[in-house]
Amino acid sequence: MLETKKFDVSGYLKTEKDIEEYLDVVLEEKDWQFLPVALADIAKARRAMGAAAKAAGVSRTSLYQSLSEEGRPSFGTVARVAAALGYRVTLAKKFV
Repeated sequence: MLETKKFDVSGYLKTEKDIEEYLDVVLEEKDWQFLPVALADIAKARRAMGAAAKAAGVSRTSLYQSLSEEGRPSFGTVARVAAALGYRVTLAKKFV
């Protein structure tokens, strides 16, 4: 029987340009439930999950769980993790 393992993109995010392009694609897709997973991938790629957890005010294990595909982090957690990774969450008026 063929054994497979789950794909982990964080191993491919080697440069800040890679990370920037990955985040751009995630945001372009507008799949907002995937944004926390992408932030976890970026934190893992930068080896910054511990710092992100501290900034979010949760344990590292708890952060891994909440930023997983099954997790349901609060907006505040997502914003604090984004800030810990050097991003700012902003809202802009949409002009139609």
